[in-house]
Amino acid sequence: MILDFSKPLYFLAPLAGLTDLPFRSVVKKFGADVTVSEMISSNALAYGSQKTVKMLEKSPLETPYSVQIAGSDPEIIKKALDIINEREGVDIVDLNCGCPVPKVVNNLQGAALLTDLKKMGRAIKTIKEHSNKQYTSVKIRLGFLEKNHVEIAKVCEDNGADFIAVHGRTRQGKFKAPVDYDAIAEVKAAVKIPVIANGDIDSPAKAKWVLEHTKCDGIMIGRGAVGRPWIFKEIKEGLQEAPKELIAQVVLEHFDQMLNFYGDYGVILFRKHLHTYSKHGYKNATGFRDKINRTTDPKEARGIIEEFFKLH
Repeated sequence: MILDFSKPLYFLAPLAGLTDLPFRSVVKKFGADVTVSEMISSNALAYGSQKTVKMLEKSPLETPYSVQIAGSDPEIIKKALDIINEREGVDIVDLNCGCPVPKVVNNLQGAALLTDLKKMGRAIKTIKEHSNKQYTSVKIRLGFLEKNHVEIAKVCEDNGADFIAVHGRTRQGKFKAPVDYDAIAEVKAAVKIPVIANGDIDSPAKAKWVLEHTKCDGIMIGRGAVGRPWIFKEIKEGLQEAPKELIAQVVLEHFDQMLNFYGDYGVILFRKHLHTYSKHGYKNATGFRDKINRTTDPKEARGIIEEFFKLH
């Protein structure tokens, strides 16, 4: 047993374009218990897309590690699992039943599965039966247009999910509607498997309140960790505001990891992270962002980053 649900577990949520290997390895050092890959298309994996296969890679620090797939066709899911099954170091296969993005939903994946619970159940069962990994999990929303969260959660449980993560909005609510923590609590009360609460958890106080209010077995943080990967340390150890030296160290390590993983293209991909890192009360953040947006050279970029974060 790798996952010990006897005390709350803290998960880094999968976020497309953000929670790649470099970011996950930084977050892991600050006490995230479980990291999840970016959402991976079962279609792309089944048909051997090299770019998609690269997304399965993990940092040696990442244990337990979860790979999240999107898919609804059992045959395609089986082919994708054949590839995942060959990889060591994956502990959990997670089915995405929450992504609200139209191109995913229109493909009958992500949140679209909430409109066809039979299909969702078959997809979960396929993973449970064909995966050689220790756990099968599902990330759900409260419903598609209307809330039917308890019904959805029971379908997950009945088809073999070992635990579920619940994002407290419907698909209709995207990322803006208020999170319904009462509904997450209702899911927790309705099933016997562990439940992880997700949605707008962005501070230690909020994390504590959500755990108490929902009685969940853990929490999952996504956007609250972007630009602030030390949030897990803040929650677990009561660390107050991160010192500027720590921020500088984290930013540079994250930058180096991006270059290791993506080569020089990492400079461009890192810009979106720098935009959030620079929001921690730094003077002339706008000027810094403008400068960093104009460079593609790793050495020059590193110089600009060092100057900005170390002078404060």
